Amino acid sequence: MQDLTTGPVSRHLVKTTSFMLVTMVFQTLYYLVDLYWVGRLGKEAVAAVGIAGNVMFIVLAATMMLGIGTTALISHAAGRADHERAQLVFNQSLVLSSLAGAFYLVVAMAIRPGYVRMLSPDATTARLASEYLLWFIPATALQFPMTAMGAALRGTGNFKPGMVIQTATVIINIVLAPFLIFGWVTHRPLGVAGAAIASLIAILAGSVWLTLYFLPKEVYLKFQPADWRPQTGLWGKMLAIGLPSGAEFALMGIYVLVVYAIARPFGAAAQAGFGIGMRIMQAGFMPVVALGFAVAPVAGQNFGARHADRVRETFRTAAVGATVLMLVFTLLCHIATEAMIRVFSTDPQVVAVGSEYLRIISWNYVASGILFVASSTFQAMGNTVPSLVASFMRIVLVSVPAFFLARLPGFQLRWIWFLSVAAVAVQLGLSLLLLRREFRLRLNFGAAPAMGGQAGGAEPEAVST
Repeated sequence: MQDLTTGPVSRHLVKTTSFMLVTMVFQTLYYLVDLYWVGRLGKEAVAAVGIAGNVMFIVLAATMMLGIGTTALISHAAGRADHERAQLVFNQSLVLSSLAGAFYLVVAMAIRPGYVRMLSPDATTARLASEYLLWFIPATALQFPMTAMGAALRGTGNFKPGMVIQTATVIINIVLAPFLIFGWVTHRPLGVAGAAIASLIAILAGSVWLTLYFLPKEVYLKFQPADWRPQTGLWGKMLAIGLPSGAEFALMGIYVLVVYAIARPFGAAAQAGFGIGMRIMQAGFMPVVALGFAVAPVAGQNFGARHADRVRETFRTAAVGATVLMLVFTLLCHIATEAMIRVFSTDPQVVAVGSEYLRIISWNYVASGILFVASSTFQAMGNTVPSLVASFMRIVLVSVPAFFLARLPGFQLRWIWFLSVAAVAVQLGLSLLLLRREFRLRLNFGAAPAMGGQAGGAEPEAVST
């Protein structure tokens, strides 16, 4: 348990971000190394992994629903020194996430054949995507309970175990991938399936390791079978906070699906170029993602402790940091775009699509970085509906016009990229207005009972937008 309610806010942000950043650096390295090896198999393999990778958006959306609610409620309990409540939330989150993971596994395996047929531009890509998903779906199912455990630790301000374990799993994945993909030593190349099997083995090892962390008697949070009996009321409170954020991420998944569907007539090269561009963009955003993970517990504990000024200071400090980080990444995407794409594919069409995507979309990086911080601040205050509203507006502004534009003669994929830049600018303006409103309503502790300070450890009521 780390007390984040005293001491300089900037120091807490730097410390917690540094822990998360180590994890994110290795995660970024995994994304890029994995893409590098798959890229050696051809553009169809890259397109297949990109199509299969869309499933990750669904998983991230679902796990965010659970993880964000867990982090928020535990950070509020920790902020008001309510250890018993934090313990209960952790165990209930673990039960709920395990059930959700089992449900996802059954449904995802059932719809796998139809999903790859719908998005693949040719039979080869469809076959490769199906092979990849056969192993990747079980790997992502394991992420559900693992996310609950990591989110609980973040709520207490303890980032180190998650950092160490996540880093180890990424290293395992990076080492295993080429041996399984190309059959090094074994002389039995598994192709794209080998990349997914490497992920499955690594995540399984990480899950076991993280489970062991909660077994010693002296840890702040531990497994307590007495708290495993389902409490639907508490589940509802976790989901009330997490559901909007999960839905927000699901909207991003819808955006990606829309782009893949529209890009389908352009062939595997176009889908591969977009897929590589997305991976590079995700890698570049990792420092801001790490910062966002730090904002939620820092602001959350101070919210639970009724320190309104420290909540506002957390947002301001993090927003400045996100702006600086994204300016650097924007510059990189303008001076070394083609070089970054060529690391993963030398196909001229793939390079052209990927480079154009990064150059155009990079104009919204700063806005996106601030949006990450704003979203985490909403999470910390226990109301993520405003963030969902802003995200929904952006997806509508992109997806609806994109379908109409795709029917016009001479349609080019770059039109969607320009739409995205404009839509993110609108989203940022709306999000900041809603955040200002949320500060006024939820940080006025002198006029109304604080969310985290109600008698009996009661949780906050959601404020509608």
